Amino acid sequence: MIEATQCRLRPLETTDVEVFYHWLQDRDVTRYSVTQFTKPQSKGALIQWLASINEQRNAVSLGIECKHSNRLIGYAGLVGISDINHSAEYFILIGDKQYWGRGIATEVTRMVTQYGFSSLNLHRVELTAFTTNPAAQRAYEKAGFQHEGVLRQSGYRDGAYHDKVMMAALANEWNNDQ
Repeated sequence: MIEATQCRLRPLETTDVEVFYHWLQDRDVTRYSVTQFTKPQSKGALIQWLASINEQRNAVSLGIECKHSNRLIGYAGLVGISDINHSAEYFILIGDKQYWGRGIATEVTRMVTQYGFSSLNLHRVELTAFTTNPAAQRAYEKAGFQHEGVLRQSGYRDGAYHDKVMMAALANEWNNDQ
C-alpha cells in the first residue's frame, strides 16, 4: 500500500465491482476514460476484469482510497510497461465526483509516477489528455509533467474527433516534492 496526504493506493479486488459499476453508469465520469469504459458493461464483465487486473503483465492498476473515509474513489496505474524502453503510460479515473477538484489527481499522479521511477526502474512516464479536459492537464502539470505536443483528432467523444495533448515526466528531471 502506498500512502500520501489525502489518499492511499491499494490493489483492486472483485469486491470493488459495485463501486465500478456505479461509476460506469455516469457519462461525466467515463467521458475521458479509456475506451473500455465508454460503453456500458455488465457486472459480470466487470468482475472478470477485476479478477484479472492484478495478473496483467506490463501493467500496474491500483485502487485509490480516500484516507478519511476509507472509500474507493477511483483507480490509477501504468500500462504498456516496457522493460526495453523503461517507459510506461499513466492513467487515472476519479470515479467519485465529490472528490473532483480537490487535488487528488495531482497527488495520485505523483505517487504512481514516483512508484514507476523508484520501484519499476522507469525512465519515462507518459500520458495523453483531451484538450477539452483542462482540469486534467492542470493536475498533470502540477504533478510535474511537461507538454510534448498535440495528437490531432486522436480521440472520438460525443460525436466528434478531439485533439489530445501528449505529456511526460522523465526520471532524470523528476522532483517528487513539486
